[in-house]
Amino acid sequence: MTEDTQRVDPLRDHPPVSQNLIRNPISLIGLALAGVAVANIVLLVLIDVLASRSSPYIGVLAYMVAPGFLVLGLILVPIGLVIERRRRLRAVGVPPHFPRFDLNNPAQRSTFAFLLSFVVIFALVSSVGSYKAYEFTDSVDFCGQLCHTVMHPEFTAYEASPHARVACVECHVGSGASWYVKSKLSGMRQVYYTALGTYPRPIPTPVHNLRPAQQTCEQCHWPRKFWGAQLKTFTHYGDDEQNTPRVLRMLMKVGGGDPRLGQAGEGIHWHMNIANKVTYIASDEQRQVIPWVRIEDKNGRVAEYLAKDASLTQAQIDKADKRRMDCIDCHNRPSHIYVPPDASVDQAITGRAIDATLPFIKQQGVAVLTADYKTSDEAQNAIATTITKFYQDKYPQIASAKADSVKGAVVELQRIYSTTFFPYMKVNWKTHPNNIGHMYYQGCFRCHDGNHVSKDGKVISKDCNSCHTVMDQQESGTQIAAVPAQTFKHPVDIGDLTGVNCSDCHSGGVGP
Repeated sequence: MTEDTQRVDPLRDHPPVSQNLIRNPISLIGLALAGVAVANIVLLVLIDVLASRSSPYIGVLAYMVAPGFLVLGLILVPIGLVIERRRRLRAVGVPPHFPRFDLNNPAQRSTFAFLLSFVVIFALVSSVGSYKAYEFTDSVDFCGQLCHTVMHPEFTAYEASPHARVACVECHVGSGASWYVKSKLSGMRQVYYTALGTYPRPIPTPVHNLRPAQQTCEQCHWPRKFWGAQLKTFTHYGDDEQNTPRVLRMLMKVGGGDPRLGQAGEGIHWHMNIANKVTYIASDEQRQVIPWVRIEDKNGRVAEYLAKDASLTQAQIDKADKRRMDCIDCHNRPSHIYVPPDASVDQAITGRAIDATLPFIKQQGVAVLTADYKTSDEAQNAIATTITKFYQDKYPQIASAKADSVKGAVVELQRIYSTTFFPYMKVNWKTHPNNIGHMYYQGCFRCHDGNHVSKDGKVISKDCNSCHTVMDQQESGTQIAAVPAQTFKHPVDIGDLTGVNCSDCHSGGVGP
């Protein structure tokens, strides 16, 4: 008798052991779970495809949660089969062993063909699903709306920004697998903080591990493009009864350009890493206090500037973290912009969303926006009550004759509040300084304050004409300064305060 004929298959002696193995609780639960998951995936995908506007919650369920349950169900099926088979073998006194697989057996061959087909189809479907999940996690809905409470301020500001049609990941992640992995690992940590409710309020900025601007911003914006000078018009309104309009036209010396063509020697974009290398030390997390600056020009000449009131020693400078200046150091709010109330009301009046003929509407609008409110609902009610009552008490005839204008002003002020103030997250225009300009924040004056001096006595200039030239100024349509206006003429006589920065008085709230 040969060795093959001596082998005995225990299942041949005990056929019930191999029959209906699927009838066990674990496998049945797995099948039920997989079936429900498939049904939900089909339904949710149809909803996502047919919906007029995508929902982040539908995306999470369709491409992440439901597929997860499907995979879990499919894993439970074979686990149940193995456990049930071993249980039956022990019940009949047969030692556990691996099942024999023979493609010469028609039944086993059919089973194998079915399983192979299922694996191929499942792999194809999984590939599509995985790509959809990857695509969804890179979507604006996922970034801005999934963690609605946490990201609501950032998402709201983003939707009203110049980059509202640029996906979040284009700036925060960029191309390439390495930064994608970094962003997802960071996201896992953020999900943990969100689940525990331990996330900071407000979310701190800037993002210190943000990808360099050369790898993100400069994929669309071309630094070597020479822009020269551009005319910019600023319109402000006074706090007086007439809301006196004040128009300032300035020629902004944008500069930029290719140093090989001699176009990068001046202008605002002199700071770019085109021909010059600017490095600095910030003594605060928001990079608003800069005590030390190092400049290296295209010829390799180096100059170091230290603020007069800085207490840094040379040893501290050597050890300090130094950052090479790039786009984000000035354009630090390219998308999530929280506009100061003063500027927001100016814009609303200029755009005729608020009637400029309503007495003191500029003053009252800024005042009601900057009052202290505990919740957004409280603020919305207070804005409506305060503005309406002001005109009813002080200007009853206007309140009656221009009721629609008063109501329109209330609606616009409520809109401004909802896009700038977020009490729950402790966010407003003050928590996120905008470094473009220097009207409401230090901005340019972080370095260009006339206080940064090199060892040989050179000073980082505070000359206004380095970056812009005042072309003309008008007040109530009357020109008060015309070309060539070498210096800015303040609309209110403030005396000799040339050493004071604009942002020392202009807070963006109540006041000028």
